Amino acid sequence: MCTAITYKTKDTYFGRNLDLEYSYHETVTVTPRNYEFCFKRAGRMKRHYAMIGMAYVVEDYPLCYDATNEKGLSMAGLNFPENAHYNMEVKGMDNIAVFEFIPWVLGQCSNINEVKNILCRLNLTDISFSRELPTATLHWIISDKETSITVESVKDGLKVYDNNIGLLTNNPPFNYQMFNLNNYMDLSVNPPENNFSKELKLNAYSRGMGAMGLPGDLSSQSRFVKAAFTKLNSVSGDSESESISQFFHILGSVEQQKGCVCMGGGKYEFTIYSSCCNVDRGIYYYTTYENSQITGVDMYKEDLESCRLISYELVKGQQILLQN
Repeated sequence: MCTAITYKTKDTYFGRNLDLEYSYHETVTVTPRNYEFCFKRAGRMKRHYAMIGMAYVVEDYPLCYDATNEKGLSMAGLNFPENAHYNMEVKGMDNIAVFEFIPWVLGQCSNINEVKNILCRLNLTDISFSRELPTATLHWIISDKETSITVESVKDGLKVYDNNIGLLTNNPPFNYQMFNLNNYMDLSVNPPENNFSKELKLNAYSRGMGAMGLPGDLSSQSRFVKAAFTKLNSVSGDSESESISQFFHILGSVEQQKGCVCMGGGKYEFTIYSSCCNVDRGIYYYTTYENSQITGVDMYKEDLESCRLISYELVKGQQILLQN
């Protein structure tokens, strides 16, 4: 399971936790403007916006987990099991395979209005990348510098929700997640008042009691509530260091530790990586489960007119600074 958020100080930031019980050989990947995308049913995209993100590169094709393009439009796919539904090809529609969705959007759109326009003719198909890599069950958060949407392909059709909270986890569907926040409207960062009874003298005996009842388990619905409360009440300075540090702290509030979510067979789901992209500057920061030091890759230090992918192996070994 996963959590994706947006965050804004002086610049705008977009990123996510990737939570799984196994890791593919994902890399930070820059896709230059002249790398040619060959879509299964939608022709070729020979030139497009450059983008940077995390991807599993197979047969020289970037299977993107999350990415940001040079216009500051960002997108991430998160697991959506049992609810995601894809279709057969439909004549007259843009038939896009799930693994093509991120580059199809980020390659041609610069903002959410443009995304909404192309979604009107979208048909997400169940065409897989290969026999070894079947179609993933996903839904998506798409964000520009000002706003976000959530896209879910379900049995009732393609749903596009305005996502004013700038947040996505997994099940249940996004509209149910937002409705569930009503159950926590009494939570506060301030000390609680005694509303229990006027006849009892009750006092706050600890700091943080205004948020009692905030979920702490690792289910996707609880992570949605916890991440929403943390993000919406988050305070930081607007320097790059303060902004990205706070971003990773927000994601850290819902990260998963090995051993807490058992998948059976001796496997445990955990936060494989956390990412934070400065969408204004095109710098992609990340940490991994084994390495809590923040590492960055700057898209604009690469040749963005190239036709070849540029990939950086993740720095996974823990980096420790000894002071004496």
